[in-house]
Amino acid sequence: STLSSFFSWKFLSWLGLINFAVTGGVFTLVMSLGLPLFKELGIDASRQQLYMTLIMSPWAMKPFIGVASDLFPIRGYNKRYFAIYSILIGLVGCVVLLALYHSGTTSRAVDQGSSAVQHLADIIVICFTAVSYESATLDILGEGKYSELMRKFPESGSSIISFKFGWALAGSIITQMYVGPLSDRGHWHVLFWIALALALSPLYPTIVGWLPEKKKTSEDPGITKLCPGVLFDKGSFLQKKIPFIVITVSGLAGPLLAAVTTYADLTIGLIASALMLVALALTTYFVFPRVVYNIILSVMLMSVSSPSIGSALSYFYTADEQCLPDGPHFNYTYYITLTGIVGSVVNFVAVVLYQSFMSTWRFRPALIFTIVVGSLAPIVDLIIVMRWNIKWGISDELFFLLGNAVFESLVTILIGIPMSSIFAKIAPPGMESAVFAYTVGITNFCNMLSGLLGSGIIEWSGMVTVGDNCNFDQLPYIIVLWKVLIPMLIGIPATFLIPNVLQTENLIDWEKERWYESEHEGVGTSDEDGEDVEDSRIEPHLL
Repeated sequence: STLSSFFSWKFLSWLGLINFAVTGGVFTLVMSLGLPLFKELGIDASRQQLYMTLIMSPWAMKPFIGVASDLFPIRGYNKRYFAIYSILIGLVGCVVLLALYHSGTTSRAVDQGSSAVQHLADIIVICFTAVSYESATLDILGEGKYSELMRKFPESGSSIISFKFGWALAGSIITQMYVGPLSDRGHWHVLFWIALALALSPLYPTIVGWLPEKKKTSEDPGITKLCPGVLFDKGSFLQKKIPFIVITVSGLAGPLLAAVTTYADLTIGLIASALMLVALALTTYFVFPRVVYNIILSVMLMSVSSPSIGSALSYFYTADEQCLPDGPHFNYTYYITLTGIVGSVVNFVAVVLYQSFMSTWRFRPALIFTIVVGSLAPIVDLIIVMRWNIKWGISDELFFLLGNAVFESLVTILIGIPMSSIFAKIAPPGMESAVFAYTVGITNFCNMLSGLLGSGIIEWSGMVTVGDNCNFDQLPYIIVLWKVLIPMLIGIPATFLIPNVLQTENLIDWEKERWYESEHEGVGTSDEDGEDVEDSRIEPHLL
């Protein structure tokens, strides 16, 4: 009832569907398959993490996607056809996987040698990246719409964020129920058929306009015809040329650097990524309001201070007896499905608890609490890696299930909801998709850099994660330093860059902010159902 007061049922239905079927469905499916598919090909943890980082790179493209949707209406619509084209790209990725994978595909590649394995891995990466692009595009287009409405109705708080997370988690639970068992049996073809159906599901609602928006024409002020079927919002671009260029470049940098790091040189890629991060910070300082800069800098510090070592941990937990005789030896049914379901259930509980209790907190204490919990969660991994739980008489399965699966899932939600709310609240009128995409894109760029840095740490540590004689001796030291100590030492001070306001309050008063000047009042706009109404909100072409 609270949501329906601010958002139309069509938009809520569309947002629920893309998060259930795409983000929580097909995207969860391909990200879960990264471990068993690449491990079956004999690819080590460091390389597998590079591949997964590249697959995630479309999420760092969200600034570019947001700018393109704001500036180039297709057949009069800013979002509809970008969404449709992304769905088609995701479908192509699924179809190629269906055509490629049959019984014995992996074993034949392994028998043919390293070049065949590399070729198959490259095709998997490209197809998974296509699915990731569909998910990222639909996600940013939905975020752009609800950030516009959240700014218009700040009293809605973070309820739409909780709604979004809730449907994504529901899709994730159902997806994880079958991914593990089918992976253990090698039924990849069945999984790719399911992926195809999930990727296709948002097509019809998107075509008929459940993602509501006002149709633009070449007669609108500031709008010109670029080519048949495509308009150009020249007014918006000329008024805010520098922000649009900055946002576009930031969106393209992530995928390019991920590709360089994966297929050229890890060290060069990391150095280039670090320089790009500094450039983004400096550009944000000079282009955007100081509040936006402080928030972006805080996000950068919190993200980069916690490099991802997920691949090393996954290879440790699923190593067989030949690789690691004294290891946990989890199968995929347990590691992906059972723990994934428990984690998703915890996520559901976390959404309810956050909305019931923490949504009334100020942003800063909510983030500090999350950082502390997140830094304590890896202690569970440390205990299992050191085999202390066995000495205490607690099985790996029980200790991991009650510890790691619970804490890591809890932290994901506790950090995700307030940060999404912050990004929505700093998006200025008329540039909702672009600026929201910029902030979220930088976050994803930082996460990408975290993955690349983690891959380097795994490789440089000398760990051996595949074969008959694996070596995980350095893993405990990496956990303590990079997952417990550094995130707290850097992350907690970084939260003081974020305004300590209530989550129901605006972070920026754009009517008073001198970053743009309002020259027109009473411009016709549209409500969430696409109907024309009179409102003082500045249209994109007037910015």
